[in-house]
Amino acid sequence: MKKAMLTLVFGSAIFLAACGGGGDKAATDNKDTAAEPDGKAIAMKSCVSCHGGELQGMGNTPALNNVGSRLSEQEILDVINNGRGAMPAGLIKGADAEAVAKWLATQK
Repeated sequence: MKKAMLTLVFGSAIFLAACGGGGDKAATDNKDTAAEPDGKAIAMKSCVSCHGGELQGMGNTPALNNVGSRLSEQEILDVINNGRGAMPAGLIKGADAEAVAKWLATQK
């Protein structure tokens, strides 16, 4: 009985190890093929509370719906990363910040 139980335990361990073996590779593959962040979606989620639902500006916050006519993509990214006036730095980071700057630069 002990021998049968031991065989079952080791057999199960080998089976489970074989089944889980490629999991990290699949996750890495999905990461490599992940789409670029959606700048518009991120901006609409992260910026509307201060800049308004249509990014039209509210109170003392500037309009973003035409920011591309005033600032370049790099300048917009600089504001996102470093802040300006009442806007704190780093509300959006990394690739998300780059995607938002790219999208906002098209808003003219």
